[in-house]
Amino acid sequence: MEAPAPTVKTGDRITVTVGDVAFGGEGVARAAGFVLFIPWVLTGETVEVEILEVKKQFGRARLVKILQPSPERVAPRCRYFGDCGGCQYQHLAYPAQLRLKRQQVADIFQRIGALDPLLVDPVAPCPQPYEYRNRIMVRSQWDKYKRGLNLGFIRADNRLVVDVEECLIAEPELNRQLTRLRAQPPPKGGIKVVLRLPPPGWEVPRDSFFQNNFHMLPELVRVVRGCLHRSQARFLLDLYCGVGFFSVELADAVEAFAGVEYDALAVQAARHNAAARQRANGDYYQGQTEERLPDLLRRFRPEATAVILDPPRRGCQPVILELLRQTRPAQIIFVSCHPATLARDLNVLTAEGVYEVVKVVPLDLFPQTQHVECVVDLRSRNERRLEDPGAANRGLPG
Repeated sequence: MEAPAPTVKTGDRITVTVGDVAFGGEGVARAAGFVLFIPWVLTGETVEVEILEVKKQFGRARLVKILQPSPERVAPRCRYFGDCGGCQYQHLAYPAQLRLKRQQVADIFQRIGALDPLLVDPVAPCPQPYEYRNRIMVRSQWDKYKRGLNLGFIRADNRLVVDVEECLIAEPELNRQLTRLRAQPPPKGGIKVVLRLPPPGWEVPRDSFFQNNFHMLPELVRVVRGCLHRSQARFLLDLYCGVGFFSVELADAVEAFAGVEYDALAVQAARHNAAARQRANGDYYQGQTEERLPDLLRRFRPEATAVILDPPRRGCQPVILELLRQTRPAQIIFVSCHPATLARDLNVLTAEGVYEVVKVVPLDLFPQTQHVECVVDLRSRNERRLEDPGAANRGLPG
């Protein structure tokens, strides 16, 4: 049966009550059964909105006036909030941000992966909800109206660039770099400039990945280490390892480890990082994960091996998930900043009961924004995995 035609039209101004805030930050309301998405509103608020777009199943509206605000609404600290697309939640008190993100993660996992919401822990808070980003990308764009360059970030409502003098979620040093960039701007529009702080004590090539919140690194390591400890795995495979962050930090918890990374410069840096911390029980290998993984999984005893997956936002390639399903290492610790692609990949790993999700820990590496990091502990259903720990005596591949 087809849904009834919407009773609202573009340009209408109506009053609605926000029922929820969806992942991505838009509020969800209903008008005569018709779903509306509204930015910059909070759950429970009564608001006046103007209809901007009407489709068959849903519509979009802009906020005109807040008639009854949420008690959790706060004044945004940033003067660009609402124009700049970098933050979605500066108008929501930080404890409420954590509760909202936990609910969003649980909802996504239940909807996409049919996972029990009770498996999702409360979100681990960031000790510094502002001034935490150690990397930002600044864009330049010619503004024909002011006849000059805009230097800043993509707007929330289109692809134009908001001209910004500071970013309140960036480390103070990055704002000093931004000030210098604005004093000597790029020669034209269309140029992207990455401002970055090097992580203390780590070698990271210019274009290699590193977590963008130094303040949350201890908690991220603590959570992953806890997962590894509970499985009693004796070997560790660090896939998409970058400069070796996880395997270097966790090498003391296993007998041997190996890391795989496509970025050759990152592999060199990983080896240097491991040597600097006297991690001599492992090595790093350059290449595509799907090409290196079969040999590594043959050389490590699967029932005594944990695999850390920290893929790009788009998630894992199907061939990698299938290799893991076939070889069944005892544990997979999946680290992801994109709950939807994570839930999709978990669906594959847990199909036919091959793996079981035992714990999901969200961490707020991205305060004031829609993003959230998740660590998922998966265990193989193969009950033989640690029956004979003494047999796990093989070392690293050659």
